[in-house]
Amino acid sequence: MAKFQTDQIRNVAILGHSGSGKTTLTEALLYHTKVITRLGRVEDGTTVSDWDPEEHRRGISINLSVIPIEHGNLKFNLLDAPGYLDFVGEVISALHVAEAGLVLLDSVAGVEVGTELAWERLQNLNKPRIVFVNRMDRENANFQKAVESLRETFSDATIIPMQLPIGQGENFRGVVSLVSMKAYLGPEGKEAPIPEEMADEVEAARMALVEAAAETDDELIMKYLDGEELTPEEVRRGLHQGVKECTIVPVYCGSAVKGIGMERLLKALGRYVPAPTERSIKATQNGEEIELTNDPNGPIAAQVFKTIIDRYVGRMNYVRVFSGTIHKEERLINARTGNEARCSNLFVARGKDLQPTDQLVAGDIGVITKLDDLVTGDTLTTPAAPITIPKPEYPQPLYSVAITPATQADSAKMGHSVAALAEEDPTLRLEYVTATKQNVLQGMGETHVDVAVQRLEQRYGVKVETSIPKVPYQETISQVAQAQYRHKKQTGGAGQFAEVHMRVEPLETGAGFEYVSEVFGGAISSVFLPSIEKGVRQVMEQGVIAGYPVVDVKAVVYDGKEHPVDSKDIAFQTAGREVFKLAVQQANPVLLEPIYRIEVTVPEEYMGDVMSDFNTRRGRVLGMEQKNNRTVIRALVPLAEVLRYGTDLRSMTQGRGVYTMEFDHYEPVPRHLMDEIIAASKAAEQER
Repeated sequence: MAKFQTDQIRNVAILGHSGSGKTTLTEALLYHTKVITRLGRVEDGTTVSDWDPEEHRRGISINLSVIPIEHGNLKFNLLDAPGYLDFVGEVISALHVAEAGLVLLDSVAGVEVGTELAWERLQNLNKPRIVFVNRMDRENANFQKAVESLRETFSDATIIPMQLPIGQGENFRGVVSLVSMKAYLGPEGKEAPIPEEMADEVEAARMALVEAAAETDDELIMKYLDGEELTPEEVRRGLHQGVKECTIVPVYCGSAVKGIGMERLLKALGRYVPAPTERSIKATQNGEEIELTNDPNGPIAAQVFKTIIDRYVGRMNYVRVFSGTIHKEERLINARTGNEARCSNLFVARGKDLQPTDQLVAGDIGVITKLDDLVTGDTLTTPAAPITIPKPEYPQPLYSVAITPATQADSAKMGHSVAALAEEDPTLRLEYVTATKQNVLQGMGETHVDVAVQRLEQRYGVKVETSIPKVPYQETISQVAQAQYRHKKQTGGAGQFAEVHMRVEPLETGAGFEYVSEVFGGAISSVFLPSIEKGVRQVMEQGVIAGYPVVDVKAVVYDGKEHPVDSKDIAFQTAGREVFKLAVQQANPVLLEPIYRIEVTVPEEYMGDVMSDFNTRRGRVLGMEQKNNRTVIRALVPLAEVLRYGTDLRSMTQGRGVYTMEFDHYEPVPRHLMDEIIAASKAAEQER
């Protein structure tokens, strides 16, 4: 692969709704630039981007794939990101290292939920957007309708068609450029005159385009207002400025399957996507905030944005260089650990294939292998003046399953194997929930977690059984109560004796546990007080009424008795345990359930259904707001009611609703539900 300077590189994230043709487009661009000699198909599992066995099996993209393409004197690093909502972590990683997003739109479906989410992320990051209306060869394809759907949905953006299609559906055969005012026919993009029947339509669209370009530059707007004709170069200059400042969103069209429009799209990406030198990123050095400008001669700072642990190659860290130039054998450090990182194995990735390289210049993307302590989000930098680049923020998991190893051998390997998967995917987590004594695998959705379970078996030979996780309830008390308990055990040898009088008091939420002694006169020796506390803490872990941890309780030992011979540590542990149980049972115990703050974004027509659904789930709606043509509903809902909310929301909104949720607080379970939970817990205990 030829060497390119920073200003010759374009990093573009390819985004869009699942099924809009992102992987097919990437494949078409590879074929057009003669990187490959035969077009692969997603359905056959033969594309360069989709190389994972799970992607072949499911027929969808799961991983972020880096596809470098050379065209003219430019290098395009295309980051093909999954469109399926469960794999949003890959989209976040792609956008973190790209200068712009190429948003794909289906010519028939128009704007879909995945389009809106991609757009919103680009908008939040203030990164340029370019739209490509794909599948213009489909039956019922309608370019104008697709553009209108963009304008309706994103009313605050200036949507400017840069091309018009020549024909639609099975008659689609080329595009008209509104800048060069020429027609380009077929996959070869052969120049031709503009069809006469399109003259009026082309003229009107060009006027809107030139006006938008002129408004980005004072000099151009003066020339335009004076009635002078802007040259194609001036129009492009104005459009480049508008795209860079995110005030203009250019729209192109074509067919990835037929290869029509590929040449014009590549030229557009080269002209309108900002070079790395035109954007900067904030970082910290010696505790101070600095700005990295992708200077190839600056201090080295490269960030890991993706990690793959391959059984043959080992650890593969995908890095984006934000400053300086990394040479092969360069000695750097991991800013997080301070450990040395020697870049002995430097590569450029294209899908699953790695090509050795001797350097990575600022703005470029590559792979470093066999650096064991490097994980996603780490910064590689020089020891002299270490720089740290902030990590992107990944969302909280939305879907959980309890996992149990199928065999003893699986149990030994499970923790290490899941940890390896979580290193590859920051949106995947394994948590041991003490309250329920379960290992819970958390992800962004059912498909996401299922892929992780499949990979555990395929890659690491670890088979696990899954189930719906239990809700991590807690137990507490609502009033003061006291009890006493005498433990007396006489055997053939030494006996056991301990008597403890205890009072329990409720504490404020989140206060935890307090243990106090009010024993006077030596009724219980001070040496036995820790033994009583140990017994109490054992019960607090195991629970009193339903087997869940006890929280926010103050235990006060105020009296008791001991025996000069038979009193010992184990006796007071037992007495402490039993007296605490009795006191809690008399203190009007209650169950606490986790309440989650949930934010649901749906098209306006589904708002009523979602609101009424929250009422059936014991939810409390906190408020609503409008975002473009969608409604955002915020509510507090018990976790027990939303364990599988994603599936229900999809069916309620025909797949057009999305949500986020995070833990907010605990509050008491209603009495009628509490009795059911306690009864179920006791029944489960008897079965064991």
